[in-house]
Amino acid sequence: NILDDHELIEMLAVSKKKSEEIKAKVADAKVVEKEIDINREKYRPVAFRGTLLYFAVADLREIDPMYQYSLQWFISLFINSIRQADPNEDLEERLKILIDHFTYYIYVNCCRSLFEKDKLLLSFLISIRVLEGYNEIDSDEWTFLISGKTPRAMSQANPADEMEPGGWINGRMWTDVLSMSGLTKFEGFETDFCEVTTEWQAYFDSAEPHTHPLPGKWQYTLNSFQKLCVLRCLRPDRVPEAIMNFVVEKMGQRFVEPPPFHLPSCFEDATITTPLIFVLSKGSDPAKAFLEFAKEMRFDKKVKMLSLGQGQGTKATNMIQDATQKGLWAYLQNCHLFLSWLTTLERICDELSPDTVHKDFRLWLTSMPSPKFPVAILQNGVKMTNEPPKGLKANLRNAYFKQDNDKLGRTRKPDVYKKLLFSLCFFHAVVQERRKFGPLGWNIPYEFNDTDLDISLGQLEMFLDQYEHIPFTELVFLTSYINYGGRVTDYIDLRTIDIIMKDFYRPAVLDEGHKFSQDGTYISPAFDPANPHKSYVDYVEKLPLIAGPNVFGLHENANITCANAETFGMFDTLLSLQSKAGGGKSDARDEMIGNHAREIEEQLATRGKFDMDAIRLMYPIMYNESMNTVLVQECIRYNKLIDVMEESLPMLQNALKGLVVLSKELEAMGNSFEMNTTPTSWENKAYPSMKPLGAWADDLMARLDFIIDWVEHNAPPVFWISGFYFPQAFLTGTRQNYARKMQYAIDTISFDYPIIDQPWETLTTKPEDGAYIRGLYMEGARWNPEIRSIDESLPKQLFTSFPVMLMSPIKDRKPTKDGVYQCPIYKVLSRRGVLATTGHSTN
Repeated sequence: NILDDHELIEMLAVSKKKSEEIKAKVADAKVVEKEIDINREKYRPVAFRGTLLYFAVADLREIDPMYQYSLQWFISLFINSIRQADPNEDLEERLKILIDHFTYYIYVNCCRSLFEKDKLLLSFLISIRVLEGYNEIDSDEWTFLISGKTPRAMSQANPADEMEPGGWINGRMWTDVLSMSGLTKFEGFETDFCEVTTEWQAYFDSAEPHTHPLPGKWQYTLNSFQKLCVLRCLRPDRVPEAIMNFVVEKMGQRFVEPPPFHLPSCFEDATITTPLIFVLSKGSDPAKAFLEFAKEMRFDKKVKMLSLGQGQGTKATNMIQDATQKGLWAYLQNCHLFLSWLTTLERICDELSPDTVHKDFRLWLTSMPSPKFPVAILQNGVKMTNEPPKGLKANLRNAYFKQDNDKLGRTRKPDVYKKLLFSLCFFHAVVQERRKFGPLGWNIPYEFNDTDLDISLGQLEMFLDQYEHIPFTELVFLTSYINYGGRVTDYIDLRTIDIIMKDFYRPAVLDEGHKFSQDGTYISPAFDPANPHKSYVDYVEKLPLIAGPNVFGLHENANITCANAETFGMFDTLLSLQSKAGGGKSDARDEMIGNHAREIEEQLATRGKFDMDAIRLMYPIMYNESMNTVLVQECIRYNKLIDVMEESLPMLQNALKGLVVLSKELEAMGNSFEMNTTPTSWENKAYPSMKPLGAWADDLMARLDFIIDWVEHNAPPVFWISGFYFPQAFLTGTRQNYARKMQYAIDTISFDYPIIDQPWETLTTKPEDGAYIRGLYMEGARWNPEIRSIDESLPKQLFTSFPVMLMSPIKDRKPTKDGVYQCPIYKVLSRRGVLATTGHSTN
């Protein structure tokens, strides 16, 4: 009888008691779990902010291959930030402290690994991602700001059409105003703009438009982000300053003040398994700062350094192994020069273990940006950038840092040498700093360096010792054409550097107080014979931090061009991040892309392809009329482009509807439409162009209309040279017509270019010889009809329409040497091209 089994009864009683205890614990655990969930939910805003920041930081890899950050690294920072944040009993205040601290902590840690040019972009990107997360940014407004594209654009005549020529409202500006007016918050903007153009001109002319009140109701109805959109339309050169103000308003002043480079704090974040990586830029060398830090840490005797290159792999491996055992610092320079070995380095880093590696060991790496640098090393390492100071003043300071009184007085003509040395150093600074002005400075951005200066200084010293007189001509030739010109591949740039050099090597620079800039800011200073080096260094220290364009031989408008390039460069970068991020309003995106594709397709359909058989009949090959051949070739080229467009546009629309498979090519085309850029498949069949997609399509239709008008009504009296697919053929055809008419060899024919003071519409008959052309624009200068000469640009007029020109063919023409500027013509603003096998440049 089980009732008599006392042992069993006791066991059952114990089991029952344990069961009740377990039930009670489970109930308690559920209560605790519920409390934890409730408390955890209270901290969700911190986690949400972390999510927004992670994806903002992860996007940076699209900007530069060295900007790599792992989730593990991010979580580690998140935990550290929570530990470091100030405690507070009040939950709301604690949440605010955690969010603010982590946001700034991420900014600081990312800043030290970014180049200067990307630090404002990081601040802006963080601001935008945070505001997007809280639905405070309209996606259509954001798309317009970075691309100039909106789902619905207005259509209205440009008010500049009724103004005097040279009015302040240019075509790009008006196109952007119309696009912006299609946004919900900007309804009626284009109408108001036309009604009060005088007030808007005051905004346009303002020295600080980013702080200038908007006319009328717009000052009060638009928020700070929407005002950025207005500034984009009218004064894009001031957008960076406006973005700084926007970041300060939304995130705080400290987000526009990047912390200075501080090697000790970077070192504190590294471990024996975490490499420290210096990301290099042109002209930077962190070795000096590294060795000084090693000395401070009393590690200067425990540093092993090796510059990587072919055949250095075994040495590097052995050096790291030795350092891990003895607790040394291994410093590998220029990793980008031995990319094939970096997979071995990645394996070595993976095998580093706290259990087997000396606690004092550290691995230091330096490398230029490279897409082949191992991502794992970058993601787990502590990345740092330490760029050399930029600017004319910093350049001169660096040049005189290498000099001393003995070096300044070691020639037979010490006073002359000092003056010419300063002049040469100034020239070196000018040719280097002109790069920041883009194509206005140099067609191709050359990497002039200290080696060019050193060899030129050596030649200067030698020539002054060997000759009684000062051989300026020889010095100019050697310096401009050989030492610096050896790097120059564009003949226009070579001409430019020679002209600049002649300003710095001439008798006038020996005069005390000689002006190197028109405003007198930069002069050839006097020096103390007892201590000339100090005199020059003191003078350099008094120079302004930022040099105006005047000293570089450029107009004030060059600053606007430079700032515009910075603005649209930032927008292009943000646009590339946008396309990679994906998501968003998919239906609205597809609708916008589909509408734009349909619009272009309809515009093409009204023009159609050229009927080549009919055109060849109307314009047969003729010995005395080369323009027939030019026209036929133009039609063939445009037809190839139209074929690609007519095939791809319906395919894209069907893919958006789900009727055909979305291939890689169609996806790329859709992204191009979203970003308002010309699809690559079209660019491959098209003429050079830098226009955004909307303007590119309008330009194409205008080109087709020009050719259609030619086909239907014979050659026009004035040719629109910008409408040719291949304008070189038109130039050759014009020369050929004259050569065949006069029975001259074509290689003896060149052009004279008389300027015609008549609107092109009034020219109704062709010239007897040659051709009238229109459609040229001048950058960096303008044609002044009053003095019939080129003249300085007017303020804020970056480009001016050039008058009609007669290309007048002449046999054995001898170019005028005086009073004439040999002006190059480019197809696009980049001013650089590639030579074909025929000798023609693509630009």
